[in-house]
Amino acid sequence: MTVALMWEARAVPGRGAELLAWARRQALSGAPSRRETLRAPQDRVLVITWWEASYDDPDLPELPDPPGDLVGRPVHRWRFESMG
Repeated sequence: MTVALMWEARAVPGRGAELLAWARRQALSGAPSRRETLRAPQDRVLVITWWEASYDDPDLPELPDPPGDLVGRPVHRWRFESMG
């Protein structure tokens, strides 16, 4: 089964480039089958990783929270399973 982990954070206004650079530097334990980093207006950064694992696998590595002075609100995380 393929599981996609989505991690989304919103930077403090004007610090979106720093948040994007921070997210790109974050290593994960293990290698996802795919990883994409995206940005959006309002200094938002989204990282999606795809894993060959079960939906409820507790060992899937998640990106950590960024430094508190870099984000304007808590990180949002979602988990999805591929339906083919």
